[in-house]
Amino acid sequence: MRAFALSLILAMPFAASAQDVADRIYEGGPILTINDAQPLVEAVATKDGRILAVGDLIDLMAFQGPETEIIDLDGRTMLPGFVDSHGHAVMGGLQAMSANLLAPPDGDVTDIPSLVETLNVWTEDNAEIVDQVSLIIGFGYDQSQLAELRHPTRDDLDQVSTETPIMIVHQSGHFGAANSAALAAAGITSESEAPPGGIIRFDDAGEPDGVLEENAFFLVLGQLLGGLGQEGLEAFARAGPDLWARFGYTTVQEGRATGSTIDAVRKVAAEGGLDVDMVIYPDVLVNRDVIAENVSRTYEDRVRVGGAKLTIDGSPQGFTAWRDRPYFKPVGDYPPGYAGYAAATNEQVLDAIEWAFENDIQILTHANGEAASDLLLAGIEAAEAKLGKADRRPVLIHGQFLREDQVDKIQKLDVFPSLFPMHTFYWGDWHRDFTVGPVNAENISPTGWLRQRGMIFGSHHDAPVAFPNSMRVLDATVTRRTRSGDILGPHQRVDVMTALKAMTIWPAYQHFEDDQKGSIEMGKLADFVILSDDPTAVDPETLDELAVLRTIKEDRVIFEAGPLRRGDVRPNMRAPAFEFLKASGWRLGQPAFAVMIPVGFGHGHLAVDGGQRVLSIMTE
Repeated sequence: MRAFALSLILAMPFAASAQDVADRIYEGGPILTINDAQPLVEAVATKDGRILAVGDLIDLMAFQGPETEIIDLDGRTMLPGFVDSHGHAVMGGLQAMSANLLAPPDGDVTDIPSLVETLNVWTEDNAEIVDQVSLIIGFGYDQSQLAELRHPTRDDLDQVSTETPIMIVHQSGHFGAANSAALAAAGITSESEAPPGGIIRFDDAGEPDGVLEENAFFLVLGQLLGGLGQEGLEAFARAGPDLWARFGYTTVQEGRATGSTIDAVRKVAAEGGLDVDMVIYPDVLVNRDVIAENVSRTYEDRVRVGGAKLTIDGSPQGFTAWRDRPYFKPVGDYPPGYAGYAAATNEQVLDAIEWAFENDIQILTHANGEAASDLLLAGIEAAEAKLGKADRRPVLIHGQFLREDQVDKIQKLDVFPSLFPMHTFYWGDWHRDFTVGPVNAENISPTGWLRQRGMIFGSHHDAPVAFPNSMRVLDATVTRRTRSGDILGPHQRVDVMTALKAMTIWPAYQHFEDDQKGSIEMGKLADFVILSDDPTAVDPETLDELAVLRTIKEDRVIFEAGPLRRGDVRPNMRAPAFEFLKASGWRLGQPAFAVMIPVGFGHGHLAVDGGQRVLSIMTE
């Protein structure tokens, strides 16, 4: 790979007035503007964090002054910074600080024994942190990728510890498994009843087996993480957005927040701890007053509350999405005709939507199964009939199993669909074989149906469900290739430029920010991402091999790829939880209790001596 060149040229003064002198001029590689009126340009001039001019290099050199930096792209490709259509940037910090239980290619867990071993190693390597917080946490297991095709149980996790509480989080974020100590800490016994919209699983002896679904899981996880306190949330709020920036995102989303989450993010932001913009959507069933008091279209210290989040159902790969028909071949102990279940009542859903519409608050709604989407669309239709049409931009999140008639209704009601085509890679084979069957699996995340109707959409990663890997998002939206190499629904594929719009200008529109972000146009924010090659020029089958080399927020580099020097931790190259380590007083040369940070992140390693003292941090 060629070195990325960054050069400073002191230029001769030109006739342009002082207010027109550029801070920087980017040139020397393809610049994809995502502006149909001017799609490919030679150069971009910036000033005061905004785009001053876009066009031919010879014209833009009129903005060069004595202090203007000329940024040579050296053949690399520049695009507008990516806008997160849906993710959980604060909870992404939890992923960055936990044992990595993901399956290949993002981790090494393939069965229950390897999961137990990963937890054992993580616990040993992080003994000091475990002692401090009295909790062992893992993230990313997926029963569909385990050889046993089942969730880990209390007995499995008790092999790691029977004294320290253990909670491992399913990759979907909708399930978890706890050991005996965690169940006891949460007060879960054979007599416990699950909260509405949740399930506590029990073994044949009537004892909780450790597996928790939906609202039961959320409740227990909240209790266990409560021990981390506000400082823990603040660490998450720093680590998650740093992770997003590594993949080219300059605007991130926290797609289901609480009041304490908002407090933590605002504190970090006020201290200058956010390099990206964050839009927060608190849970409308829990935090309605918080939403009403804080909702705004204006950022303060890079943070704003954008609206409300509603969750109707659960995980399609985990068989908790609420369908309009039975699952195809659900793996597990399910009754005949099982079709999943709702996480909220009809009354709660209808009331939440009407409240949002009545108060002119944007609402994002998680609906995966067909029945969940039916209820969402019925609620929007009823609220609109009562309160009239307006530019509210309600958002459907996921819509994995949408029917084609539902797509027509989405278009009619002006709902913005934020879809999850990355499912085709991670769980496409599972959907084909078990959840919906080979026929309906062809139409999961139906971006092709949307484009046939001229509709726009967002393409998301839902991190920490998966890493916020922008190139994996792009690849899956274009190729729809599964882990096994199958192409799932070739008629639902879209071209590269469409997929790029679904990561830039269209989610900027979703957030009411397309006048400021999402394309490289004069007057917009100078938010850019620089890639190793031109995604519109490479073989589409290699899109996931492209690398993010620079992430630039308002003309300032916030991420720069490349290995760290021995003993050197530079701010723009920190591991996702570097701020957490720094706040803990950890320095190079001290014991490697934080070994999980780069290893769990999956993009580097620590070099340690025989005494487990850190010699260096290296990232890929």
